[in-house]
Amino acid sequence: MGDVALLPTAVPLARAIPAFLTGYERIGSEGTRRVYRGTLNAVATRFGEETPVGAFGAPGMGEAFRVWFRERYGPLSPATYCRHLATCQSAFGWWQLQGWLASDPTVGLSRPSIPRGAPRARPDDEVRELLTGPGVPLRERTLWTLLYETAARAEEILSLDVPDLDLPNKRVLLRGKGGHQRWVFWQTGAARLLPRLLAGRQAGPVFLSHRPPRSAVASVDLCPVTGRARLSYRRAAELFKDVTGLRLHDLRHSQLTHEAETGTNPPMLLARSGHASLRSLEPYIAGLSAAAVARHVAERDPARRRR
Repeated sequence: MGDVALLPTAVPLARAIPAFLTGYERIGSEGTRRVYRGTLNAVATRFGEETPVGAFGAPGMGEAFRVWFRERYGPLSPATYCRHLATCQSAFGWWQLQGWLASDPTVGLSRPSIPRGAPRARPDDEVRELLTGPGVPLRERTLWTLLYETAARAEEILSLDVPDLDLPNKRVLLRGKGGHQRWVFWQTGAARLLPRLLAGRQAGPVFLSHRPPRSAVASVDLCPVTGRARLSYRRAAELFKDVTGLRLHDLRHSQLTHEAETGTNPPMLLARSGHASLRSLEPYIAGLSAAAVARHVAERDPARRRR
């Protein structure tokens, strides 16, 4: 008797999740893929890896998913809740396109409004002191400096491998959100630190954990020279918060805001940030400091010009 083929709606989560992670074109970087995988693995843990994707289209199963989702992610911040919801919406929507699912169980889950918080940009002198101050380990100093000088996303920088770096030209070609590629450039600070961090390595991730992994790690995330694994976003964020009380994203936010304060034009800000629209720059432009506004007004004072 030959093998029995699975009906489209009988594709289990154990197969559907990897298929989505490799087939969904809008996953641009390995860091984004890890974030998606974490959310979807939580779904598989709760409902069972062998549960067919099509089962989520049934009214009872759909409601069970929505109840679980609200209980698990409802207590989190609005931004984090929205991130997990967007992941599930993308996955269930993609599975519908494959014909594995009749209806989307995320329908009925609304996105909470994300309140505008305090400006995330830090003063320029505070950032410089953080990057050059004593007591910061080489790995963290290099990562933080690279994040600030490139204005890149932390997930993009942490996904880099040594061969990706164009050290003589102080640049790297990033694969960002939506699969879009762009060059980002760093300055003298990172250019001096990177060779010290790499110590002659020609392969493996740029940023490594301090110890060999205790469990199996994908070969792409393992350094063939040291046997250590790629530094995770979660660990990098924890270390930064422990020292500064801030988010890793605040380094990117600070650089873009500082550039806006010193007169960098919007097209250049878009090129630096990797955003596709001017509207995406609003959080950075809205964070201009009172000191920058005062300086702008003073420099354009007619009386000052006459003097």
